[in-house]
Amino acid sequence: MGKLVIATAAAMLVCAPAAGAQVAETPNFSVNGFGTLGVVYSDEDQADFASNVFAPDGAGYTRDWSPEVDSVLGLQLTANLTPRFSGILQVVSEQRYDETYMPEVEWANLKFDITPDLSVRAGRMVQQTFMVSEYRKVRYATPWIRPPKEVYKMIPVTNVDGIDLNYRFRFKGFTNNLRGLYGTKDIDIPDGSEVNARDVVVLSDTLERGAATLFACYGRFRLTMEGLKPFFDAFRQFGAQGDAIADRYDADGKRFEIMSFGLRYDPGDWFVMGEWTRANTRTFYGDMEGGYITGGYRFGELTPYLTLARARACSDTSDPGLSAAGLPPAQAAQAAGLNAALNQLLGSATQQKSIAVGVRWDFIRNAALKAQYQYLDLDDGSPGVLTNTQPGFEPGGSVNLFSAAIDFVF
Repeated sequence: MGKLVIATAAAMLVCAPAAGAQVAETPNFSVNGFGTLGVVYSDEDQADFASNVFAPDGAGYTRDWSPEVDSVLGLQLTANLTPRFSGILQVVSEQRYDETYMPEVEWANLKFDITPDLSVRAGRMVQQTFMVSEYRKVRYATPWIRPPKEVYKMIPVTNVDGIDLNYRFRFKGFTNNLRGLYGTKDIDIPDGSEVNARDVVVLSDTLERGAATLFACYGRFRLTMEGLKPFFDAFRQFGAQGDAIADRYDADGKRFEIMSFGLRYDPGDWFVMGEWTRANTRTFYGDMEGGYITGGYRFGELTPYLTLARARACSDTSDPGLSAAGLPPAQAAQAAGLNAALNQLLGSATQQKSIAVGVRWDFIRNAALKAQYQYLDLDDGSPGVLTNTQPGFEPGGSVNLFSAAIDFVF
């Protein structure tokens, strides 16, 4: 399967008609869909390899083989209401935080073409921090079974409610797309609380010429995690030193910033692509950095590929916490417990290296079978991308993952 067919499938599924596209004067509608049927095996029996940080379980501890990690089904309705006014509704069913598969609205927005090259959208739309954000759920349009978590885990949220502007212009054989987004997002998590992102601002630029694509993005928002408020309030009971710790690490309206850069070159027979991203936070997440490079060659319908990836923390992953000097025994014990919990939070930063070897087989039109082996080398003291860690889990070490999936579009 060549670059053109993959790009066409992605555009058909996830993009509203381009500005200036020729559409009928009267309203017309189209329905498309995409999906993945996948299974993942992990040899780590004290933690899970999950679909995202909000998923309650996955492959490993919960079950050796999990169909939940990668499986997804999506339907999309596109409505061309006038030559300049269109709407899109995309509904996706996949593993949710509450272990159900209740379909959720992924996108629901209206688009108006102000000029052939300038458009505005309002509603729920893609959160475009990364190079393949537009179609990260449409795995048929990507070479891998899943986007590398060393980068894409940093912003697991895939949509935002708000408004965006897109401006396209061409010069000397280049096509450039500038996009600016402002919005908000609320996410339910397994403990029953919410994660809130407010004042979300994302500015991205995509520059294309021939087989080459350059991508750059800057985003920021204010992060609040309701479930952690009682934990940091407990620190504040210890006076000034507790206030200082809580102010440094809590997630209560804290500013979160992220930058990402990507490069892709795909002349047809082969391809290479890579991304680098860095997140700066003022919370227990700390500062993080991640990147990957992927290359592959197309032998007819077969495309073997190799991915190397790295994620690391750029700030401290431990803290001495509260001083117990002079505290009564009961308070000293409470301080010790809070310090241990704090360091568990700080130590949960994703730090690992990985290598993935896979192959894609486009065995029929609009469907591809993929198989992938991935070796995770966790840094000392880190769970890497693993979640749902159990008391017997030992941070560090290595994990072997085997994945298979059928990706399709219709």
